[in-house]
Amino acid sequence: MEGAVIRHRTVEVNDFLMHVAEAGPEGHSKGTVLFLHGFPELWYTWRHQMENLAARGYHCVAPDLRGYGGTTAPSDVESYTAFHIVGDILALLNTLGLAKV
Repeated sequence: MEGAVIRHRTVEVNDFLMHVAEAGPEGHSKGTVLFLHGFPELWYTWRHQMENLAARGYHCVAPDLRGYGGTTAPSDVESYTAFHIVGDILALLNTLGLAKV
């Protein structure tokens, strides 16, 4: 099976820029799958799964979390709590117009 094309964009969330990789149809897909990388990793961890699921009709979204890859890295260590990271993901989903993942 040939893999789907992975698209990249940068969106503003919580006053910083977040890199997002996406694959598959956005509008009439089977649903959206959100991939969150571990520490220290990047969206790239999920590339094979994204290509496979996108080829099956799913919209796949994999951001670089704050401080990783193409996403802004705040300078203060207090900005890296679970509270902030969850807030970033909720803001990203809102920005992308995704109510259900």
